[in-house]
Amino acid sequence: MAKLTVSLAQIHIALGDVSRNQRKMEVVATEAARRRSHMLVLPELWSTGYALEDAKQLADESNKGMFAQLSLVATQNKIAVTGSILEKRGMEVANSAPFFAPNGRMMGIYRKLHLFRLMQEDRYLQPGPALTAVDLPWGITGLAICYDLRFPEVFRSYAADMGAQIIVIPAEWPLARIDHWRALLIARAIENQCYIIACNAVGETGDTVFGGHSMIVDPWGEIVIEAGTEEQLVTATIELDRVQEVRQRIPVFDDRRTDIYG
Repeated sequence: MAKLTVSLAQIHIALGDVSRNQRKMEVVATEAARRRSHMLVLPELWSTGYALEDAKQLADESNKGMFAQLSLVATQNKIAVTGSILEKRGMEVANSAPFFAPNGRMMGIYRKLHLFRLMQEDRYLQPGPALTAVDLPWGITGLAICYDLRFPEVFRSYAADMGAQIIVIPAEWPLARIDHWRALLIARAIENQCYIIACNAVGETGDTVFGGHSMIVDPWGEIVIEAGTEEQLVTATIELDRVQEVRQRIPVFDDRRTDIYG
């Protein structure tokens, strides 16, 4: 597959209102399919927002609830879908991003490694145990969530060690730090010579205003598409051969001094 069409669902999340958020997800999935997108990306915690005090009640096991709904929507619309939701894991809860194929099969699940203390994630959630790269028809795709963006080691591991050509990032990134969001997304694309596909939330949810600016950045650091600060579904087609072209132009990975810094 030389080209991939991606839709980013930049939505305003209703805090703790799973039914309302689910309906919104179904609408954007139908529209993304109408646009013939191969993949739909939803924001971080798109079904609940940061209603973490109720996390244990709102979380689902990985084959039930919102996980099952995402699988169904993927199947009905013949589209790959990802975005993070609260996952029940025994007595614990994780901020998890499952990746569903167009046939509804879960290809992998990433659990957020770095918990954001400013939103009290460390009080209510369990950190993830590992990175998750999924081998897909369009190439190896890594998954990260929001705050992970501030940890370049995650992205280097995906690109250099696992061969990821695309890294997908669902997020709820505040408007107050949206300049950091934009700068870091571009930096991660440039330094890892891969596509960065990032979907943020918008609007006031709870005590925070989220900043939008969902975007796709190509391996040269050029912005393919960028949303504003309103609810919208943005769609773009990317050229997958661009990854190899850039990596051959400047062979960064071949020149790493892993004998010194691992």
